[in-house]
Amino acid sequence: MNWATTVFKNPRFLDFFRNLNENVLTFLNLYVQLAIMKIAVVGLQWGDEGKGKIVDYLGKNFDIDARFQGGTNAGHTVHFKGKKVIFHLIPCGLLNKNLIGVIGAGCVFDPTVFFNELENLSKFDPDISKRIKISKFCHLIMPYHILLDKIREETKQGIGTTKKGIGATYEDKYSRVGIRMGDLFNPELFKEKLRANISRKNVIFMEIYHTEPLSDSEIYDKYMEYAERLKPMIVDDTKFLSETVANNKNIIFEGAQGALLDISFGTYPYVTSSHTICGSASIGLGLPPFNVENVIGVTKAYTTRVGLGPFPTESDTELGENLRKVGQEFGSTTGRPRRCGPFDVSVVKYAARLNGVKEIILTKFDVLSSLDKIKIAVGYSNAKEFDPFIAGELSPVYEEISGFKKDISQIRNFDDLPPEAKEYIKLIEHYTGLRVKYISVGPEREAIIKK
Repeated sequence: MNWATTVFKNPRFLDFFRNLNENVLTFLNLYVQLAIMKIAVVGLQWGDEGKGKIVDYLGKNFDIDARFQGGTNAGHTVHFKGKKVIFHLIPCGLLNKNLIGVIGAGCVFDPTVFFNELENLSKFDPDISKRIKISKFCHLIMPYHILLDKIREETKQGIGTTKKGIGATYEDKYSRVGIRMGDLFNPELFKEKLRANISRKNVIFMEIYHTEPLSDSEIYDKYMEYAERLKPMIVDDTKFLSETVANNKNIIFEGAQGALLDISFGTYPYVTSSHTICGSASIGLGLPPFNVENVIGVTKAYTTRVGLGPFPTESDTELGENLRKVGQEFGSTTGRPRRCGPFDVSVVKYAARLNGVKEIILTKFDVLSSLDKIKIAVGYSNAKEFDPFIAGELSPVYEEISGFKKDISQIRNFDDLPPEAKEYIKLIEHYTGLRVKYISVGPEREAIIKK
């Protein structure tokens, strides 16, 4: 009897074949479980990288879009059915009707802006409010926060904020005098907290800034009306998302702003008031850190910044003006012109390290079509790497290649890109050590090249 006969007559071998269908099903089930996606999308520059479009594009593959920090200072632009839709607070993947959106505890919430935004989005889906969940742990942006922010920005204290009251709200949160969403549903407690806060803020308004005091009764009535409208959407996001994870749902964790605006690791003090890096997803949603299984970094094919603060590759020449004009670089939230300049390799490497990013999505690549020459900052003459403490003193060293001078907005296959465009992407991958996974070549959802 040869070895083959021995094997095929072995009872274990025969049992395997009898149970082949069951084994295949077990394998497929295991594969599906492993394929469950929980990824964070974060910005690797100073915000405005195009995260909104990317979350909208990826959203078709997910069940939950969970926003984990920031507030109405975000301006995520999505082009949908020929219209430009700007998201500030609502998770920007919700034009995909398969998605449920969660505004997590790490966010700060302005009801006025929320309902204006909801009204606009209802034109695309009248039932969209049924797909929105708001954490009861969210801190409320109050009228006095917005007023305080505006007054400060008009003084020497100004750092170029969006004047949306974000910083002032986070201040109250960490001073332990903030008002949370859940407080709205205990009217007496809400009234007590509101009255105490108004009293403190009115002293500042009248004695320091010489402005008129605010009325706590007017604010109380207004927010009680909001409470009735918000009640069906309020959840314990920690419980809701834990159950979502247990049910093997796909989750996309949506960040706002960019890594260089992080309150700890950004170009302080010219930063936002929350943690913009992926570690914030866990804290801002009440989930254990291991639930963030992958992080995708979004970066423009060049660099922009809104507001004050250091910007090593900023161009005040024709290059910067060209990028601003062709790229329509004006803030989605403020309308302010963005400062523009070449891609900074060291900035992206620094941000990628903070977020554990291995793959990036390159946006607004089509804007470079207007350039005869394309510059990329490959390092600094006076420093080995980017350091936010000396960001204002860094002197970039540039490498320059020929531009591709061709409309690439209709290209969807990487092989169809001009050789010069491929060379530029190759340079970014070489100097950053990161793989370019997708390339956005236009504002529309499907204007994406998968590399």
